[in-house]
Amino acid sequence: MLQAVHCNDLKLTRNQSLVLSVLQSSDQPLSAYRILDRLRDDGFKAPLQVYRALDKLIEAGRIHRLESLNAFVVCSHSKHGQIHPRITAFQICESCGKVDEFHSEMVEDALGVHARSSGFKIRSTTIEVHGLCACCD
Repeated sequence: MLQAVHCNDLKLTRNQSLVLSVLQSSDQPLSAYRILDRLRDDGFKAPLQVYRALDKLIEAGRIHRLESLNAFVVCSHSKHGQIHPRITAFQICESCGKVDEFHSEMVEDALGVHARSSGFKIRSTTIEVHGLCACCD
């Protein structure tokens, strides 16, 4: 069974705060290299600095990695200090790049039932749905 994550449990380092700030100010998912480009004036010189901060922010439930885009977004639950659901799902517009995070108890329940019936222990689940948002359709 997956553990719920409380989004404000991490005291952020300077680098983590800067990386989170860049992601919060973006209306699009950002790759680690785009984050690095935006933080060069703040003393970031190597991708490793960004990746370390990203790893800790993911671990704390503050951000998500979108596997299909190799990019990162702020967790919508972290904005309000909410408990993060065990299964994260995203709608990704292939035209404008807009990403919406959502949670479905029906999907979570179905995946849990299937996993239990086969003896599988889920550690993490991210669902990415690609298509067109209402504005681009």
